[in-house]
Amino acid sequence: MDIVKANGLEFGYLSEGPEDGPLALCLHGFPDSARTWRHLLPELAAAGYRAVAPFLRGYAPTAVPPDGAYQTGALAADANALHEAFGGGSDAVIIGHDWGAFATYAAAAHAPDRWRRAVTLAVPPLNAMMSGFFSYEQLKRSFYIFLFQTPLAEMALDRSFVEGLWRDWSPGYEATADVDHVMESLGAPANIAATIGYYRAMLDPSHHVDAYAAEQAAAATTGERPILYLHGAADGCLSADLTDRSTVLAQLPPGSEAAVIPGTGHFLHLERPADVNAHILTWLT
Repeated sequence: MDIVKANGLEFGYLSEGPEDGPLALCLHGFPDSARTWRHLLPELAAAGYRAVAPFLRGYAPTAVPPDGAYQTGALAADANALHEAFGGGSDAVIIGHDWGAFATYAAAAHAPDRWRRAVTLAVPPLNAMMSGFFSYEQLKRSFYIFLFQTPLAEMALDRSFVEGLWRDWSPGYEATADVDHVMESLGAPANIAATIGYYRAMLDPSHHVDAYAAEQAAAATTGERPILYLHGAADGCLSADLTDRSTVLAQLPPGSEAAVIPGTGHFLHLERPADVNAHILTWLT
């Protein structure tokens, strides 16, 4: 575990590969940690990349931001600042799962000169996702988003709750070790509040910080860097019904690709790492 300072915060991160290789920045989601990339990092390193997986803002050992900013624009600013901190060039690539996918879309759109290509998993572009988000079945899956808007959220987000989400989102996957890693990152009340803050900022613009207005605006644009989008066929968080290929590609930059991975749920990169890694490495090379 190492520490780097970027965008005014100290980020804990994992890394593999040559320091002079092209940067491959891997961003995790919720409820997860940087250790989610344990299968992909060595594959990226073997391909010559300097593969780096930071813990997102508020997830220990990364610092809790004093400004309380958890909007997508802040996450994009972090990603682009980490590109700078690690000496990334125009050959860098960015990969994001769940909240990391939101950050990836926005970071690549805001600073396309920093990123050659991008990969997103489990969260399609916002406009594509919203086409079916308000169906009854999807709203049931998304109950936690609305729970997190209430004062009950901090009491609800414990190990049992996290275990339940992993069980529902990736049916049949043994997640004990992953949940252990999550709970290490949510070890203090401030970390739990930070995690919930992502969802409060998602639905309530009053939680936005003006310093990230440009990155926030970029999050609503298509961008120009090609993106590979991957989704699990049995995703229990966001139904694969929301990821019709033509709908997704219509919201991605020209030259992008999209695929559904059979036999996987929300954490597809952990459930079938060989298949997902092959898709990613083929796309990047």
